[in-house]
This record gives sequence, C-alpha cells and structure tokens, in this order.
Amino acid sequence: MAAALGALPPLLLVLVGPCPGQRAGLPVFQPSFIHMSGPRVHSFFLGNSSGVKFSVILSPVPEKAGNLQVANCSGSARAGDWDLNVTPGMSASKVTISLTRSLELCLPNATECCSAPLCLLETLQVLACRESVVLAHLLIQAEIYANSSFAGNVSENATIIPNQVFQPLGSCPCDLTAGACDVRCCCDLECTPDLKQLFNGSCFTGVFGGDVNPPFDQLCTSNSMEYTPDWFPFLCVQSSLNNTPFLGYFYHGSTSTPRVPPFKIPLQTSPGRLFTGYRQGDPIMTEENEYFTIPQRSMAGQCVGNAPLAYLQNLDVKCLTNLASYKEGLSHDVRINSGAGDFIQPNVVYGNITGRGKFVTGSGSLHSAEVLCQDVTFAEHYIFTWEEENIEQINVTVFLGSLCDGEILTQRFTVKFISLKSTNATELFGNPGYQVGKPVRAANMNSSDTFGSLNIWQPAGRGLCTSATYTPVLFGLDSFSGCILEVGMDEDCSLLRGNVTEKLSSLIQSTHVGKRDNSSASDLNDWVEIRRLNPFISDTSGSTGSPKGICPDIPSNLNIRIIFAEVGAVEGIPQQEILAVQISYSTVRWQFQCGLTCENSISFLPITASVQFIKVPAQPPIPMTRFQINYTEFDCNRNDVCWPQLLYPLTRFYTGEPYSQSLAKGLTLVFLVVLAAIMSSPCFSKLWNDSLT
Repeated sequence: MAAALGALPPLLLVLVGPCPGQRAGLPVFQPSFIHMSGPRVHSFFLGNSSGVKFSVILSPVPEKAGNLQVANCSGSARAGDWDLNVTPGMSASKVTISLTRSLELCLPNATECCSAPLCLLETLQVLACRESVVLAHLLIQAEIYANSSFAGNVSENATIIPNQVFQPLGSCPCDLTAGACDVRCCCDLECTPDLKQLFNGSCFTGVFGGDVNPPFDQLCTSNSMEYTPDWFPFLCVQSSLNNTPFLGYFYHGSTSTPRVPPFKIPLQTSPGRLFTGYRQGDPIMTEENEYFTIPQRSMAGQCVGNAPLAYLQNLDVKCLTNLASYKEGLSHDVRINSGAGDFIQPNVVYGNITGRGKFVTGSGSLHSAEVLCQDVTFAEHYIFTWEEENIEQINVTVFLGSLCDGEILTQRFTVKFISLKSTNATELFGNPGYQVGKPVRAANMNSSDTFGSLNIWQPAGRGLCTSATYTPVLFGLDSFSGCILEVGMDEDCSLLRGNVTEKLSSLIQSTHVGKRDNSSASDLNDWVEIRRLNPFISDTSGSTGSPKGICPDIPSNLNIRIIFAEVGAVEGIPQQEILAVQISYSTVRWQFQCGLTCENSISFLPITASVQFIKVPAQPPIPMTRFQINYTEFDCNRNDVCWPQLLYPLTRFYTGEPYSQSLAKGLTLVFLVVLAAIMSSPCFSKLWNDSLT
C-alpha cells in the first residue's frame, strides 16, 4: 500500500493523509480513491444499497492541492464520456466506471481518434446519496493513454504459410495486423517513430523479429565468438545461411524406438486394456474404461463435477449449488476396476438428512404449494478399502433431502482410503511417508497433551480475522491465506505489534512436526523441532516521535518453510519425509487510510500466512573435484564443445540412427584409418617394393 501511495499525484496525497475516519457501520467505498490507466475500473460500496442513488460527476482539477470540493447529489449515471453501472449485492455492491468512447491512435484514413499519445486526463467523483444526503465518496483520477491495437475488420481469408524448410521467412514475420502497428514488432512499417519509442527496448529478437538468418557460433564464417580457440578452424561447421536450424528441421534420417525388455511388458488383465494395478495418484477407472469422477474444487475455487478421483488421496469437498443448476453426479450402479482384472460393485446405503439447516441457506419460511421442490443429494461419503495396488471394497453412504427453489445447498463429498491391514479406520499405516494433500502432523512437546496444530486461515464472510476459521497445512501444497484486522487511528504501535503477533502465533500451537505421517508420539527422534525466527524491530519503532496513524515494523506476514526429501519407496510409492521446519516474519510499515472526507475511524490491516515446501536431495550431492572446478572447458554441461563426447556417434546417447548401423559405420571408419596408417609406414613400403622385385 505504501508503494501504491508513492505513485499517486500530489492532489491525492493531500486527500488521503492521516485524518479522523468513519464511524463503524457507515457505508463506504472500498477502495475510496483510484488512479486508473485503463478504460474500466471497479470499486465496492460496503453497506446497504437499498434506496441509494449512485452518480458520477466530472470535477475540474483544483488550482491548489486539497481544494477539491465535494459535489452535490444532482448528478446522474452518465457524465461526459463516462458511464456508471452498479451491481447490487447483499452487503456489498459492485460499482463499475467505464469509458464509453474508444481511445485509438490515428491511422491514415481514420476519424474520431487521438492525435497525441496522451489522450485523457480527468478527475471523477462517484457519489452515493440517499435523498439529498451524501453517504460515501469515491475519487478517481483517470490518466489513460491511447491504445495502439487494431480494432477494425479483419479478413476471414486464410493466410497460406509456405514450408519454411524450402523457403525462408518473410522480412518481418511479426507484422501480423495489416494497417496497424504491432506492439514489440520494430520492423513493422506501420509503426511510427513515436510508437516505437514505447517498446524500442523490448523488440522481438530472432526469427519472429525479422532476423531470419542469425549466424550461429559454430559456423566457420561467424565472428560472434569473442575468444576463438586455436582448434576452431578444424571443428567449425561449413554451411550456407539458407540451411539454418532457425528455419526448421533438416535432418530426415531414420530413428529407432527403444525396445522394452520382455519382463517389463504388463500383463493384459482385461479385454482391450493393459492394467497392472493402481499406484498413488492414478485415476480410478470404471468398467467402461472411463474415469470415476467426484465433484472437486479447482484452482479457481469453483467445483468441477467431472474431476477424476485419484487413488490413495482422501477428499473432503463442499460445493454450493441451487435447484436451477443442480446436476446428478455419477451413477452409484457403476462398477469399479479393482486393479486386479475384476470389477467391484459399490455397496450403497441411502439415508435422509435430519439437520437440514447445516446444508441449506436461503428462505427459512414455510414453502407454499407453488414453490418447486425436488429430492436431491445432500452428501456422499465414500470409503475405499485397499491392499497394495488393488481396491478390495467400496462402501458409499448417500444422504438425500428436499431442496426448493430459491435455496442454496452446500453439498459435501468425502472420500477416505482405509488399508485392509489396518485395525482401525483412522489412519493409513500402509504408507508411512507423507502423501501430497494430507495434513502435516504437529505436536506440542511442552504440554502433557502432546496434540498440536499447524494451520492457516480460511476466511469467511467479509474476510475479517474475527470471523476467520482455521484449516490445516497440507503436505506438498504451497498455500497463501490471510484475513483483515480492523485497526483504529489512535492505535498504539506496541499494542498493535503484540496483537498481530498473537494472531499469527495462534496458527502454530505446536513445538515439533512429525517427520513421517506415522511418527510415534513417544519417540522424540520421529519429530523435528520448529525453528522460530523473531521479527526484526528497528530501534526507531518504539520512539514516541512517530506521526499519528503510522506504525513501522508490523509483523504482518508469517512465513512457514518446510524442507522435505524423498527417502525411499514402499510398494512402489515414493516416501516423503520432513527434514526441517522454519517460521519467520515479514514486517511492513502500516499507515492509516481514509476516504475523500476523512471520516473513517477504523482502517484495515491485512495479515497473511504463507506455506512453502522445499524439496532437497535425501543425500548431499557429490562435491566437484578440483579438476572440474579449474578446467571448466571440459565440462559438457557448461560448454558447447564437449571433448569427452568426441566419439559421440559410437555411444548409446546418439539416437539419430539405429545403434547397430552407427557401430558398423564407426568400426569401418576405424578400420580404414588403421589401414591408411599401416600403408603410409616405411616398413610397408619396403615390403611392397620387395614383393614387386
């Protein structure tokens, strides 16, 4: 936020300085000031928007900084070339301000365009009024440059690109748009000198920038190498620039595919499919050779209904839906491939939901006869019993309930894999190492109850820390979460640091982390101690001379770094083990923020927690020898010329042709060299002359 304030004009810096703020509960725009450089910008009106009139007004730039007058409520949703659109919500409304005219630079025969690169510099005010009372202000300073992209009609005729093996590329391959300047294409003739100054330092290089035939270092006629070695004339490549690897593939020799040994060929256990059992992470298959799917959350946070279920990966997913968008999932009568060649029919048990309020939100009144209702699936719980690489049994519990129009349903899907050798249904002792996606085990060795927790935030509602819940840290998944802390302008900096540190420390109620998923609580060698680094606080942080509303060195970010390694495999499944855990803090400089009229009494401080998993080798790498350090020209990984690969065509690494052919040709060449050496010796000449006489 401090970096963003540094980029604002002096006018805005005066308006957003430390000042008295709003009372809690009053409506406000968030953010309340915006510096826009594009044709569209968004803000949110926090509060009840019922009966509120939104208007946009063009404001002249004041002669003196800080003298911008707040307009009255007589405006409308349009002002000049600007349009205001409001999307109402329950507790927040989305406000969109967009430019109605296009900003394009002038073309040879174009009208209604801009002749100068800087086209628009205006100040806008967005007001939220109820009757004639101004509730909230939004200040926008627009500084928009012309768009150099082409927005005209494009021909539908397909462009035929010649085969680059036989015909070179054009003089300017990056010139893709006719009659307009292509950004970063410096050879485009439509680009004026003024436009080229915008991207002159970022032009396309190589083939796509028009440099069709750049000479490569190994070419005999190339002078690109600064220090040419003495042996260069004997090992350089003599080739024409028309035959260059930058234009395509020029080697058309025969290739050989690697042959699989007979003992590695998998057995054919089902008709038309090669299958030898499941491994961790493999998708579970059905009888029709299709994926067995269960709704799961994507990286964007949305639920995907056709996501494959992975073997030995537990799930607990909640998805929101309503009656209009509800879709039936995969049929429970489907047969699952067990991995051993046969198919398993799941055991399905149906039940009715008793606590309907835990799943349904929306209209709580009694539904009339006209309201449409339907029996849908509220929850599905899957239990897979497995042994080694096969599935032994599948039990499914389905809970049904009635969902009516206008209600929001929170569906829940859980999947749990239980080992057949396990005596209880709580842990997977068949795989001692960590699995990706399983919670990291933590313990508090300083307490009689050694149970501990290692969590991150799971925001809910408005994202405030007071309403945020916890979710455990999952192994192998880097994550970043946070919440918003409400801070007053008169907040004491020392108390604020202590409050933030306490909030962050509540995520880690443990002193040790388990090396493995089945670490024994009685054996301290199975656990690694969490190393904590205290936040850095400068000497000036506690001074009383700091201005009001500014607190330096606030530890707002908690960094959790977990170092792990792959230490082996059990039944073909890699075993991951945690080696070390480090916790550190990142500090920021917090400054009170307020809107246009500086009526806010509460500002917001975002505090975050990040988790990073770092994989290291289980054993330290072999150190380099003194010869490898001093004589780097013999290292094949750091040089184009590799002397150890002088006989590369005779090695197994050469795949340009079958190994038998390259070996035969190599032996023939060696025979000819030896024969030439023998025939050139004086002894052979004397024997040859004696035989003739």
